[in-house]
Amino acid sequence: MKLPTVEGNLTSSARVEIGSETLPGDDPSDRRGARQALAASFSALFCVVGLALWGLPFYYDFMVRQLGWTRAQVTSGNALSKLVIGPVFGFIAGWMVDRFGPRRLLIAGILMAGAAVIGLGSISTLPWFYFFYMLNALGYVCGGPLPAQVLVSHWFVKSRGKAMGLAYLGIGFGGASVPWISHLLVTRFGWQTALRVLGVLIVVLALPFAALLKEVPRRALHRRRDTSADVKRAFKTLSLALIILGSMCSIAAVSGTQQNLKLFLSLDRHYTQSAAARVLSLVLGFSILGRLLMGWMADRFSKRYVMLAIYLLVVVAIPFLFLGRSPAITGIAAAIFGIALGGDYMIIPLMTAEIFGVEILGRLMGVILTAGGVAEALSP
Repeated sequence: MKLPTVEGNLTSSARVEIGSETLPGDDPSDRRGARQALAASFSALFCVVGLALWGLPFYYDFMVRQLGWTRAQVTSGNALSKLVIGPVFGFIAGWMVDRFGPRRLLIAGILMAGAAVIGLGSISTLPWFYFFYMLNALGYVCGGPLPAQVLVSHWFVKSRGKAMGLAYLGIGFGGASVPWISHLLVTRFGWQTALRVLGVLIVVLALPFAALLKEVPRRALHRRRDTSADVKRAFKTLSLALIILGSMCSIAAVSGTQQNLKLFLSLDRHYTQSAAARVLSLVLGFSILGRLLMGWMADRFSKRYVMLAIYLLVVVAIPFLFLGRSPAITGIAAAIFGIALGGDYMIIPLMTAEIFGVEILGRLMGVILTAGGVAEALSP
């Protein structure tokens, strides 16, 4: 089934012919730049999302027990930061990526995410907690999925789904490893020192790849024309409205669940720290399989059906995570949820790029990710 597009409303010079366009990532003479783009995207997602975003919920129960804060207070850091930072900076970051390329934004985002996690390991009052969570959210906007999605979409066309899946493995590997890294650091040094070490790791691991990144050539980044009219036309289409609505619902479900899962397992189900770490690692470990599987499927089947399959997996998994009483049921639900989580974030930019092209992808994803962040903040 053919996907609806806005190409019929665009001038011939503005159209992006998906599947026939030749970009540097598909040119054998410039594969080094494509490999650098993939490595930079992987490392940024590993650190800024896998370690910084998915790693912080591991520390929530320590804050509740040792600082005397409520569950609502420790989870509201992520919620408030998404509500404030996303709407203010989401579209601006998207415009900057479209206009100047992802490299500078990636560098700034990595530095902010690392500083935020270091700061969260040094605070004992709520105002500073919220401040550093705001900084972490800004790091996520500037150094997370938005520039990585645009970077991969510009360098790859025919193998875009596979490339996006490989880049998004960074979140899976980072998220799967951070519970064990954190558990080891907390056991030896305490949770506050563990956070500070984690923040340093984010900068050390991700910054070199972003600094060495080759900029997307201007001919591929944009055709030196005003694309604001294309953005306006895109926002008048039903396709974009449905993508925004669908992503809001799915991100609210998967991220809202993931942000509260450690608290639920530790405080409600009375799991030990190591047992809770196993479940969290299982979720993010199976997300690796989900990214590979859904990326492969997106290159071979209609993306709308791949998206639908991912959303159905989310619907199946979450009730069993909540209702499952035995470790076996919780483990199976965690595996299914992980596969869905892996495909969820990845399929949205693939669908958007296929319908609207890559020239305005940054601005569209800035809005889509902002809407998803608002839904993620409000759903719990």
